[in-house]
Amino acid sequence: MDRQELAAFLRSRRERLRPADVGLIAGSGRRTPGLRREEVAELAYISTEYYTQLEQSRGPRSSRRVLAALARALRLSDAERDYLYALAGESPGPPPGPPREVRQSIVDLINRMPGSAVLVLDATYNVIAWNPLAAALLEDFSALPPRDRNLIRRHFLGPHNGRPHYGMTDDHAFGVFAAGHLRTVLARYPDDTSTRALVAELVNGSARFTRLWESHDVREEQHLRKTLRHPVVGELTLNCDVLAIPDVDQHVVVYTAESGSPSEEALRKLSVSGPQRMDFSRP
Repeated sequence: MDRQELAAFLRSRRERLRPADVGLIAGSGRRTPGLRREEVAELAYISTEYYTQLEQSRGPRSSRRVLAALARALRLSDAERDYLYALAGESPGPPPGPPREVRQSIVDLINRMPGSAVLVLDATYNVIAWNPLAAALLEDFSALPPRDRNLIRRHFLGPHNGRPHYGMTDDHAFGVFAAGHLRTVLARYPDDTSTRALVAELVNGSARFTRLWESHDVREEQHLRKTLRHPVVGELTLNCDVLAIPDVDQHVVVYTAESGSPSEEALRKLSVSGPQRMDFSRP
C-alpha cells in the first residue's frame, strides 16, 4: 500500500471536481479548488475523519467496499479506479454492485421536464427517481416499499393478475428482454447479493421467468414506441427514449407524445390528475 501516492491521487481527483459535477451547489467562501473533503466523504458514505486520514497519508488499509465508494464519489474512470485499487494494495476485481444513488443534477433534470414522464432506473431496473407525470402515467412509486419499485419484479410477480404490465402492448417482449438483461447485470456484478436474490426470487416465483432464464437469451430492448392502455385516459402511443448514464450504470427513461396528438392531450390531462393507484383487479 503506497499511502503517500494514494493521498496525492485522492487529493488531485477531489480538486478536479466541481460541485456541479456531483449535483452540489457551489455557494460562496470556497478557498480551495474542487470539492471539500467532507463532501467527498458524504458522497462515499464514510466519515470525514476517515477520508481526511487517507489524504494525510495516515489512513488505515481501505476495504474494497470503501474503495468502490470512493471511486464512485470521485467519478473515476475505469483506469483511475484500477489505479486507486493498486495504490491501496487491492485487486480491482468486479464492481461490488450497481449504484443506486441518484445525483442531484439528474433529479433536477427530470423535474424540469413536466411535459414528459421520466424515470431513472438502476442496472437491475429499480425505479430510483421519477417525476410527477411518470407517477400519473404508470404508478405512484412513493406509495410502494423500495423493494416493490423494481420493474422486473413487478412484471413477473406483480399484482396485475396476468394482465399486461401497466397496460403495455409489448408486455411479452419486455419479459424476454428483462430475463436476458438480468443475466448481463449478474455478469457485471457477480458478487452483488441483491441481484442474486432478485434472480432467485423470480426463479422461485415465476415459471415464465424460469423458462426465459434457462434459455440464456440476451437481447436488447427496442425503446422506440410504446402503446399503453391507461385506466383514466385510455390508450396512449408514446415515444420511449433511454438515456444512459454510463459512469453509474443508470438510465433515464423518457416517455413523450407526438406534438398535437391525442396522446399528448392525454398526457396533459394526467399531469393535472396526479399520481395513480392502479387497480389491477378490474378488467
